[in-house]
Amino acid sequence: MPDLIATLLISLLKAVLVVLGLLTTFAYMTLIERRLLGRMQLRPGPNRVGPMGLLQPAADAIKSIFKEDLTVTLADKLVYTLAPILAIGMALTAFGGIPAGPAGSLFGENPWVYNLDAGILALLALTSMGVYGIFLGGWASGSKYPMLGALRSSAQMISYELGMGLSILGLLMIVGTTSFQGIVGWQAQNGVLLLFQALGFALFLISSFAEVNRTPFDLPEAEQEIVAGYLTEYSAIKWALFQMAEYVNMITASAVMATLFFGGWKGPQVLNAVIPGISDWPIVWLVAKIAFFLFLFIWVRGTLPRLRYDQLMRFGWKLILPLALANTVMTAAFLAFRGTGGLWFLGVLSLAGLLALLVMSDRVRVLWNQPTVRRPEGEAVRAGGD
Repeated sequence: MPDLIATLLISLLKAVLVVLGLLTTFAYMTLIERRLLGRMQLRPGPNRVGPMGLLQPAADAIKSIFKEDLTVTLADKLVYTLAPILAIGMALTAFGGIPAGPAGSLFGENPWVYNLDAGILALLALTSMGVYGIFLGGWASGSKYPMLGALRSSAQMISYELGMGLSILGLLMIVGTTSFQGIVGWQAQNGVLLLFQALGFALFLISSFAEVNRTPFDLPEAEQEIVAGYLTEYSAIKWALFQMAEYVNMITASAVMATLFFGGWKGPQVLNAVIPGISDWPIVWLVAKIAFFLFLFIWVRGTLPRLRYDQLMRFGWKLILPLALANTVMTAAFLAFRGTGGLWFLGVLSLAGLLALLVMSDRVRVLWNQPTVRRPEGEAVRAGGD
């Protein structure tokens, strides 16, 4: 019994440390993002609160905590309050299953909160629960604009979850396990899975942008169209919880991509010749890879415009989902008929498919860029298709 209590206490301590780390990262990610976007847009960004603006996240937190918390008269007060808690709770819980180093490397303890054999499946299930927070928040607000935003958000996230799940099926067939530890270990022996699943990675990356509601897929909060979407009636700390959930999901998505396609917590093996054992340093390599993907999220936000909603849905259903299914079938067929050959030919096929998609992007674009025009029977179609 004492051993069980000690294990529970250690797991609880690690969970607290993960939560504090994620919330601290969220706070300073807001500052880093605003500074990077300012640099991209030739403006300074926040620089007044504290030296170089480093106290801006603290000022934002104080403002959110002490700002008046308004509640709409017609809102379902219980669900209205629970919705942001559900969103941030699922976001924080999902990160705990991602390994940050080898077993026993965190002062003699394992650098993860929980370790499940179905690790990636559990993470996808937890992140999928976040859509309930968004939908319930919009429904419980008792207003039409939040309800419209919640419906759009739910349709978007559910649509892209299908493509996201299919995009990693090929990876899971290659590795033969859904455990994060098994996936990292396989890559340490055979090379990062990006080499064999380039197309799957591209599809997973795009789906991740849509899942965390980031530009160009930030339709759930399209201020110019539906005020602020499901967030319209939220203010103060409840609004801040939804923002926390978005950023924590972004950090989790970065960690998942680093773990599934870039070797996870393991660094490049060639560096061991310079500093022995450097590739096995815990936490360091995973944090570096997460930082790279976070920068990519910010870079895309400062570069691409928002899609129209009809374009977004066509893009998911007519391009992402069919390509993810094709990648799964291609990987399954290769594994079934390759004989004793290696996986390099599969990597060439996957890379060729991605390059072909980029080369043919102008022709493929019509799948999502041209809305279907319905005309009454008998109406003439003018020259040029108008």
